[in-house]
Amino acid sequence: MADINVNNLTFAYEGSYDNIFDNVSFSINTDWRLGFIGRNGKGKTTFLNLLLGKYPYIGTITSKAVFDYFPYHVSDTDLHKTADELMNSWKIGVETWRVMCELPALAIDAELLYRPFSTLSFGERNKIMLAVLFSGDNDFLLIDEPTNHLDIGAREIIKNYLKSKKGFILVSHDRDLLDACIDHVLVLNKESIEVQTGNFSSWWENKERADNYAKMENEKHLSEISKLKKASDRSRRWADKNEDTKIGYDPIKEHDRYMETRAYIGAKTKKMQARVKSYETRINREIEEKEGLLKDIESVCELQIVPKKYYKERLLSLRDFSLKYNDVDKLAVSGITFEINQGDRLFIRGDNGCGKSSIIKAILQQAGHADSTSAINKNIADISSAFTTSGTLEVASNIIISYINQDTSHLKGNLRDYAKMYELDYTMLLTLLRKLDLERVQFEKNIETYSEGQKKKLLIASSLITSAHLYIWDEPFNYIDIFSRMQIEKLIKQYKPTMLIVEHDVRFTEEIATKKIQL
Repeated sequence: MADINVNNLTFAYEGSYDNIFDNVSFSINTDWRLGFIGRNGKGKTTFLNLLLGKYPYIGTITSKAVFDYFPYHVSDTDLHKTADELMNSWKIGVETWRVMCELPALAIDAELLYRPFSTLSFGERNKIMLAVLFSGDNDFLLIDEPTNHLDIGAREIIKNYLKSKKGFILVSHDRDLLDACIDHVLVLNKESIEVQTGNFSSWWENKERADNYAKMENEKHLSEISKLKKASDRSRRWADKNEDTKIGYDPIKEHDRYMETRAYIGAKTKKMQARVKSYETRINREIEEKEGLLKDIESVCELQIVPKKYYKERLLSLRDFSLKYNDVDKLAVSGITFEINQGDRLFIRGDNGCGKSSIIKAILQQAGHADSTSAINKNIADISSAFTTSGTLEVASNIIISYINQDTSHLKGNLRDYAKMYELDYTMLLTLLRKLDLERVQFEKNIETYSEGQKKKLLIASSLITSAHLYIWDEPFNYIDIFSRMQIEKLIKQYKPTMLIVEHDVRFTEEIATKKIQL
């Protein structure tokens, strides 16, 4: 057990005007199972890299702990090697037998260590890396989003595995994973950093309670300030009016007034002015007590979507549908049956590689969008036609589909050019990105420099401002922060668009799905 002490930490990337961390201090314990929470771009991965000593910074980070980071870097040439060949470059001095001892808890066979890394699925790669990560002694482990791109089954295995471990920081946007695996939270708020005992749900409950209290206190202070300002203005007017009567008066109308009256008026004015000063002091005190009350409130801006209404009830139907890629002998999808009617939110679930994205490709091609150059569907121009299908696939004619691809590699250029290419309202796009908490400074940067979470937010914003009959989202939430997920949940519940979604976030599925199909 050891402490990691962070004192007066300040850090900004070279060339950036804004600090990621600004004079922050906190302490964490290396015996904890620590969940790291914060919006996209707040600095979670940056902090892990600071612990690893990758960047220079101002302030101090002191610890006797040895850090190790997940995921390990795998280059293109590394893909041709086996995990057994790679693991010593990942973790110096690692022993193969200790890695093998970890594998049963991750539900994978030791034989996978001797296959080319390129032949392994995302889930298998992540599990092997985790086995290597936890095969050392007394390391404090930095685990950065271990469940991205993984199906529900693989997520469940990793969740149960991490539940049995301790001594790590877990960066994740999966609420189910965080609730199951952590006993402390490290939270990057809007203006501060806090450390708290508990899991995500207990922290969120405490935060909502604290935010509500802060809002009530803020309203109370605003009301008191308003009252004091009115009283101060009234007293000031009285004092000024009284002061004006000191010199000059009408001897006929004010026949009972004498020169000595000036002293009395002056004393009365002075008393009123003292009262004004007292009001101003109280106003300043109220303002001072009010300052900072709302600085960390995680306000979720209202999003909007304008789904189109189709003239028929049924939009999509598959009956005994199968799909086979031309260069593969095995069927990618076999005997699938489902339909989507207006208002349905159908979730396709299943293991990685079971054909979820293949079904989406077939639907898009059948809808006539595979070679489309329309503004709405340019981001599906890469849909391949190199497959054959059997059974029935019916898509309503002239249907407009808004599609989010799980791949972000096609995103290039600046936001203005992007909006022009896809014929999106540029102002509306920026407005929606701000509501999804993308900083204004990002608007001037090229999209290639965005984090994966920021790129995903761009795709989601583009889809939301597209008025469509059917919204098809393929794993939209990889890298998206928890608060934005909750924001989008609220939007979908309110506007009830018709949707076909592939997503492995258990909480999101529970909140949103009206239908589920398991492949």
